[in-house]
Amino acid sequence: MQVTAIRESHRLRSFGFGLAAASMLIWSGVANAATPDSFSGLAKKVAPAVVNILSTHEVSKTQRGAPELPFAFPEGSPFEKFFRQYGAPGGSGQPETRKAMGQGSGFIVDESGYIVTNNHVVKDSVDVKVRMDDDQVYPATIVGVDPKTDLALLKIDAKRSLPTVKFGNSDTAEVGDWVMAVGNPFGLGGTVTTGIVSARGRNIQSGPYDDYLQIDASINRGNSGGPLFNMDGAVIGINSAIYSPNGGNVGIGFAIPSNLANSVIAQLRENGRVERGWLGVQIQPVSPGIAEATGLETAEGAIVSGVMVGSPAEKAGLKTGDVVTRVGENPVAEPRDLARLIAAQPAGSKVAVTVWRDRAAMNLLVVTGDQPADKTVASRGGRPDGSVQSSILKADLGVLTAERRKMLGLDDSAEGVVVLDVSDQAAAMNVRPGDVIRRIAGAPVSAPEDVDTLMEKSAGKSVLILVTRQGRDLFVGVPLKIG
Repeated sequence: MQVTAIRESHRLRSFGFGLAAASMLIWSGVANAATPDSFSGLAKKVAPAVVNILSTHEVSKTQRGAPELPFAFPEGSPFEKFFRQYGAPGGSGQPETRKAMGQGSGFIVDESGYIVTNNHVVKDSVDVKVRMDDDQVYPATIVGVDPKTDLALLKIDAKRSLPTVKFGNSDTAEVGDWVMAVGNPFGLGGTVTTGIVSARGRNIQSGPYDDYLQIDASINRGNSGGPLFNMDGAVIGINSAIYSPNGGNVGIGFAIPSNLANSVIAQLRENGRVERGWLGVQIQPVSPGIAEATGLETAEGAIVSGVMVGSPAEKAGLKTGDVVTRVGENPVAEPRDLARLIAAQPAGSKVAVTVWRDRAAMNLLVVTGDQPADKTVASRGGRPDGSVQSSILKADLGVLTAERRKMLGLDDSAEGVVVLDVSDQAAAMNVRPGDVIRRIAGAPVSAPEDVDTLMEKSAGKSVLILVTRQGRDLFVGVPLKIG
């Protein structure tokens, strides 16, 4: 096609027109040369290792939601309790339990029967089964799960050698590369869709280690946990989420990169859990204002807003106000980079950390700790000092300590809570990291927990919040339903 296109260009009468047309023909030939003639060979090669996950869950009436009441009785009153138990439509004196079936996808990574899927596919299940490409069904045991990356490892005993697929190198996947997704959308059975890598490094606010590949191959309900292949037949991602305003595919899907999944799955297989390195710091993004105030040329890195007493960070000499710019040879552009890089180091690892302090770079040697089960490595989700995540404001909030007052240039008597990090939804509502929330609907705020409490009490569609930002007080109107 390419050769034919080039040869026919000399027949065009006008030189200018001929040159332009020839360019278009040549480009068309290159594009067609890069497009696979068919994906059938790849599909036949990998399909036997892709499986359907069937999970059973017990759901009670209280989980489905309390019945509607015919009248607005006072909360907690005897009338409310009576009607909820006996008189309301759907009410019942005894909790009703039913079994609900869930479906997802997975893929075999070891011929002995180890299967990778998403954690949310098997979460809270009481029974898990795996249906193979040949319609054979096997009971499965959950070897281990990792909610922070939404990954799970299952095991079946098929008493035979099973077909497998291998993890590839997701770092080599470039925007525009062809990919193929295989899974079980809507319970229809093995389905193949194709597309390209649309973007890399997407953060969809699902966990502290978000680093998704965005793809435009059709991903729908039931595809969760299925593999994303490159053209060599290697798994470069695990299909996990979609952006969908209507519940169906709109061409925006997200896959966990294989380089992140590979190490997690290896630990689940070895230990049944994932061990992650831990610093014990609270961090937030570096805004342009922080960069200017600290003498950084660019607004990149992760500024330390709190150090946990006795933590590896404190022992290594990290201080509040330090900006972490590198971990080893890896640059830190934003907080999640630091979280991911530290998490990748096993407990007890010696890690060189570069920080920006007093307008100069310095190197510190950190010995990572074992991340506590209820804390994050070194990210916005960490809670070493009583900070919380506001479910309404969609922002991470911290206590206004003496150190933070000093860093933000506030008086010792300043009251409120500090915004440590925000979601895209909160940012769109003009809430910024470093804001000090002082009042909500006129009521004073003294603790992070007060924010949701006061917002829940507010009437109307929006609430007025008074914040202090870079030394100035201003009001922000925030909708009570953000995203």
